[in-house]
This record gives sequence, C-alpha cells and structure tokens, in this order.
Amino acid sequence: MTTDFHKIRRLPPYVFEEVNKLKARLRAKGDDIIDFGMGNPDLPVPPHIVEKLVETARKPRTNRYSASRGIPGLRRAMAGYYERRFGVKLNPDTEIVSTLGSKEGFANIAQAITAPGDVIIAPNPSYPIHAFGFIMAGGVIRGVKAHSPEEYLSGLGRAVAHSVPPPMAMIVCYPGNPTSQVVDLDFYKEVIAFAKKHDIFVISDMAYSEIYFEDNNPPPSILQVDGAKDVAIEVNTLSKTYSMAGFRVGFALGNARLIAALARVKSYLDYGAYTPIQVAAAAALNGPQDCVREMREIYRTRRDVLIDSFQKAGWDVPSPRASMFAWAPLPAGFEEMGSLEFSKRLVEEAGVAVAPGVGFGEHGEGFVRIALVENEQRIRQAARAVKKFLGDNAAPKRKAG
Repeated sequence: MTTDFHKIRRLPPYVFEEVNKLKARLRAKGDDIIDFGMGNPDLPVPPHIVEKLVETARKPRTNRYSASRGIPGLRRAMAGYYERRFGVKLNPDTEIVSTLGSKEGFANIAQAITAPGDVIIAPNPSYPIHAFGFIMAGGVIRGVKAHSPEEYLSGLGRAVAHSVPPPMAMIVCYPGNPTSQVVDLDFYKEVIAFAKKHDIFVISDMAYSEIYFEDNNPPPSILQVDGAKDVAIEVNTLSKTYSMAGFRVGFALGNARLIAALARVKSYLDYGAYTPIQVAAAAALNGPQDCVREMREIYRTRRDVLIDSFQKAGWDVPSPRASMFAWAPLPAGFEEMGSLEFSKRLVEEAGVAVAPGVGFGEHGEGFVRIALVENEQRIRQAARAVKKFLGDNAAPKRKAG
C-alpha cells in the first residue's frame, strides 16, 4: 500500500511550519515570543455580536443542522452590506453563498469548477490557498509575478499565450495578502475586459475590504464594474472586519453559475456554520458599524508605530495603505540570508516572529510579512529586539553553497 497519497504529493512542505515549530519550542522553554507571523486578529469581537450569539444559542431549535448555503437572513444581510458599501445589488438566493471563512470558500470554489489539468492564473507572491486550493483540485497554476498590480496586469497576456490548455480562471487579491497593495476601479475594469476577451472566470479575494488607511479612498469591489457578474465572483469574510476569525463566516458573491456550482459542492460537504454564529454574523453586518471604524483606527495606529519604531531600529519597512500586514524587504545586508533563514534567526535570537516571504511563492523571496496583531507596547518592544538583532548580526554569514 502506498504511503504517499496523490494530492498530498502535489503539496510542498509548508514553509511556515518551520517557523511555527521554532515558536512552539521556544515557548515551551518559557521564552516570550512577539508574534507577527499569522494574521490572527487579537481584538475582541464587538459585544453586540457576542450577545446575539449567546442569545440565539439558548434557543433549542438553533442547535439543529443549519443550511450549507447560509440562512436566508445572513444572505440578505450580505446583500445589504454590498449595496451600502459598494452600490452593488445582489440576489441573495442566486448570487450569494455563505462560506466557512474565505479560505474554505476558495477551496470549494476550486473543487467545484476545476477539472484535472485546468490552468488557473494566480499572482505570485500571494496567499497560499489561491494556488494550492486549485492544485489540490487537480488544476495547474500559471503563476504571474505580482510585485505590483501593474506587473500582474502586464503579465496576464503572456500567461494566456503560454498556457495549454488556455486558462479557465484567474485570481486577484486586493487589498493584497501578503503585499498589502491596493487597486482602483480602473484596474478591475481592465481585468474584467481581459477576462471576457479570453473567456476566463475571475475570482477576487477581498478579505481586507474594511482595513484601509486612506479614509477618502476605500478599496473598491470588482463587482462594481459593469458586467463583472458575467465572469466574476468575489470572496469576502467577517474574520478581519469584526475580529470574528474563529467564527469562520465568509461569503462568495457574484456570477450565478459559479455560485450555483459552489452551493452544490457545499451541499455534499457541510451543513453550514452553526446557526447562532450565522445569526450573530447577520447582526454584525446589519448593526452599528462604529466598531469597524474603531478597529481600523487601532490598526492604523499600530501601523504607524511599527513603521516608525522599526525604521529607528534600522529596518526600513514600507508603510501599507491597507490590510493588516506590512510587506517588508529583508533589512539591508541580510538579503542573501533568504527569508526563511532570516525568519528563523529572528525568532530564535530576538524573540520576534514574522512570516517568510518565500511561503507566499518563489517571488516572495527577499521579503517577510509582518502582521499588525500585537499592541503598541509589544511593537516597540519588538523594535528594540530587532535593533539588537541587526546590530549583533551586522555581517551575517552567507548561506552555504
């Protein structure tokens, strides 16, 4: 009997696991680790959302199986959010499905639409599920370098020309994870025009739609483009907007054909999130939004403290315009160490954990992702540790070979 299953063989070793094992080992020894490695919100869920969850959980009927598409009230709340925020009208019955977070949504969209050998265009660097959700479904990834939105757009034509069979879908992700880049509506107009010209579906990841730092310029949705629903679907989540990561509530919206395919796959795989969680999610979307603005200000302050304190420590980290991440080139003099080795050394010697850029694709090499998930005091503490680390390793040894 084989010990290597086909789909597992298609997955490389999880790069982040090396840093995670180091963190676990150091914590077991009693070391204090300041952890910027995972985008795991540390802010509390707003009280009115928790109260609705508890209230609903006390009703016996809500402890039964739920609905894999999402309860009607939640889908209506999602439609209301998109109309208020983006001016986009969606049919809750045919153009929206609730998902168990955006990650599950991406994975099951891939399962729903991918045949073995199908080609999918994905940005590189990008969040791992964008590529590996499709790889696990039997697809083939045509990676396009995406250090900027313009670079990604310019590489799309070449990706189509060099793909056999032609690509059937492409991924966009803005505000970007890990790069924190943002785009305007003109970018999406070009993407939709390109997709229609080449008969390609577009899957947009918009997990960070509400974490932005230019108040007069909130990130747009791809569904705002006229005719976008002909080819596009967008995945969003409540994980970051309301600090509800553990609740696992997201949604997919847009093209009715893709939504129907996703809903059919999900009907075989799950019964949806726990009903009280879905009711609480609807309360989040329908309720007061002051909490979202307050969270955004906290992330903005953390960003400013991180950029200022790390710069004073000798690490010039670019200031992100959106998302809960800073995408930072390795400090000067440490480039040849590589992002994985740098991340391991940083957590071992400084007690500061970051995510190595190579974990987001080969074009992420030379960068690390820093999540804004520690408070201001801890960020300044990390900066002091970084300053000492950089000073102690001013002339790092080159990698062997």
